[in-house]
Amino acid sequence: MSEFRKTLATLSSAEDFLKFLEIDYEASVVHVNRLHILKRFHDYLRRTPDVDALDDDALKATYRMLLERAYQDFVHSDAVTEKVFKVFLQAQGTAHVGLDQVRLSLHKDA
Repeated sequence: MSEFRKTLATLSSAEDFLKFLEIDYEASVVHVNRLHILKRFHDYLRRTPDVDALDDDALKATYRMLLERAYQDFVHSDAVTEKVFKVFLQAQGTAHVGLDQVRLSLHKDA
């Protein structure tokens, strides 16, 4: 494993990744959105083909570009709008009502 990949494995916070990849950031944005930024970064990485085949220089450039993009998503938007986590996707007003609940309601009204 290369030094770059070993160092990546030791990083744990959004701030760690941003500093390591030399991305300027506002602490107030990261403080509120750190988990969302990391999740979006992960999603971008997952959609990028052949990342594992990249050499360290190309990998660092790719990671930097994708983390910058993930960070910028939350500079210009917010967690509710971006809907990174399942809880925000479910908060769109979609509700499930089972048929058994409809039947109970009909019997009460009869």
